[in-house]
Amino acid sequence: MMLVSRLKKVTPPHTISTGLTFQSKALVIMALLAVMQFAVSNTAFAEPSDPKLKNERCLRCHGRENFSRKAANGEARQLHVAAEEFKQSVHGGRDCVNCHKDITKAPHRKGIDRKVGCVQCHQNLWAEAQQSGQNGENARLGVVVEQIESYMGSIHARPSIEDQSRTNATCYNCHDAHYVAPIDSHIGANGRLKIPEVCGQCHAEILATYMTSVHGMQVSNGNAGAAVCSDCHTTHDIEKPHEVSGKLVITENCGNCHHDNLESYTETYHGKVTRLGYGETAKCYDCHGSHGIKRTHDATSMVHNGNRLETCQTCHEDATEGYVTFQPHGTTDDFKNYPEMWLASKGMIGLLLGTFAFFWLHSALWFYREYQDRKHGKDRPHIMLEDLPAGKTHFSRFTRWWRLAHLVGALSIMLLALTGLTVLFSGSAWAPLVMKLLGGPVVAGILHRIGAVGFMSVFFIHLIYFAFHIGRTWRTFEWFGPNSLIPNWDDLKDAIAMFRWFFGLARRPILDHFSYWEKFDYWAPFWGMTIIGVSGMMMWYPAVTASLLPGWVFNVAAIVHGEEAILAVVFLFTVHFFNNHFRPDKFPLDTTMFTGSVPLEHYRHEHRREYDRLVASGELDKYLVDAPSQPMALGSKILGTVLVIIGLSLLTLVLLGFLGI
Repeated sequence: MMLVSRLKKVTPPHTISTGLTFQSKALVIMALLAVMQFAVSNTAFAEPSDPKLKNERCLRCHGRENFSRKAANGEARQLHVAAEEFKQSVHGGRDCVNCHKDITKAPHRKGIDRKVGCVQCHQNLWAEAQQSGQNGENARLGVVVEQIESYMGSIHARPSIEDQSRTNATCYNCHDAHYVAPIDSHIGANGRLKIPEVCGQCHAEILATYMTSVHGMQVSNGNAGAAVCSDCHTTHDIEKPHEVSGKLVITENCGNCHHDNLESYTETYHGKVTRLGYGETAKCYDCHGSHGIKRTHDATSMVHNGNRLETCQTCHEDATEGYVTFQPHGTTDDFKNYPEMWLASKGMIGLLLGTFAFFWLHSALWFYREYQDRKHGKDRPHIMLEDLPAGKTHFSRFTRWWRLAHLVGALSIMLLALTGLTVLFSGSAWAPLVMKLLGGPVVAGILHRIGAVGFMSVFFIHLIYFAFHIGRTWRTFEWFGPNSLIPNWDDLKDAIAMFRWFFGLARRPILDHFSYWEKFDYWAPFWGMTIIGVSGMMMWYPAVTASLLPGWVFNVAAIVHGEEAILAVVFLFTVHFFNNHFRPDKFPLDTTMFTGSVPLEHYRHEHRREYDRLVASGELDKYLVDAPSQPMALGSKILGTVLVIIGLSLLTLVLLGFLGI
């Protein structure tokens, strides 16, 4: 009717009579339809049809100071709305009844329930904006809808235990619906300082504790950068803090302000398990407190020197004074504050670089020279097999006990590597998946200890065997003889001769029963066992360690344990694999350690010095055996292939871990 009346003013009278032209009628109908469509599609913005329901009418009562009504529980319910403040809010251009849809007349009955649906309203408005192509102008509305989706999965959106008909907290419990300020306004920027007060409406005791904390005192001082409830618990997707998801979120949020501390924390075992997505280990608030956090020099702080032991004992009941000097935020690049960690780190890095620089160069040169010699048919001596005892074509190299010890040791090391590397490289993309497959950090810890027991058992049984054997023959034992594993001057001469061969300056050296690289492979575990074993035992029994040594020993133990583990894994699956499987004379697999014997031709080629000595003494026949049976040969190939694949897979994980992938 309004559109028609306007048309009367601008159109000649005769065109509005019953003699309207067809075109004019069509224009009028189209205009009316457009108005009706706009009214229907924008119901959330529609003005109330009843003038009595306009905001001015509502404010006659609700605009009065201290306007209130008695609630069902007998307490006064404040119903005052400050008109000017409401107009400045994001909802200031809307009518009251757009939200209070249950109010259909004024005055309305007293004691009416609040039936305000923030969620559906915002979702409808965003859907309309998308349909009309106005996403850009209403980008903030899209953010609100995303926050609604986050809220719907939060603890606040779940039914209240006390009243199942209500949620724990809905939108207007946190956001005062009448005074929601624009996000970029001065009021909105400083409104975050009011967040603790808003949360305190439900969490009064927590608020009282929070206001005594370093964060709360900064809020009282008006510091807009102070940490408030939403900084730690997030805003809309709040989880229960005692659930794993809540623990992880809070720990991550601490790092939003305390970047360096979070980074150093994630280098500890506690932090690595947390980064893997588990809640078993101590989080920031377990040590520093949650709502009542104090500065470390405050005598009431949980991490103050006078309180730190008691704090540690909340998790480690048998903790001793040594725990107090543990450095949970120590770094390896700060010599002034953490000299022990700096020295341990730089020493291990030097060891890794020196070891790999020499042996990788050794392997590269060896590969080149051996490949060239094979290519030109050099250094491949042959044996007249017709002169050997019937069927005796192999040389017995290792007994079944040595082979069993090798297998148990290999499996133990691989288990140790898998479980340990997953924690060590917890920031890699593959680590959480592997940890999940292992069954979590608790199961992984048990498996790691099983691997440690297996490896240590092989090591110490081996030592007992040698002590017993040498004890019986110590008078006749040739400590530096050809069958001894003790390095001697001949090993140094062999190493020099080997490098001369690498560069084409001499023929391939003739080696004895144990080559110099085999002796290195033998003695390396003694160093590794000392470093990894001792540091591992320290961390396995922390109470005993802390009762004898200062807490910084744990920091050093963690460093050398991890770095030595990397050294062992990378050396075994690069240098050791190359020496025994991947060089041209061995590729693709040497099964000697699985069958116990090696073709005599190959043995003569690798250990010519011992071969010639046995031939000269007439003792060669004592070491000759039949070729392995077909099932033994096939099983050895399968077992060896599986172990090599596992080793290369672990090596790949190390590489990905170094690259941060």
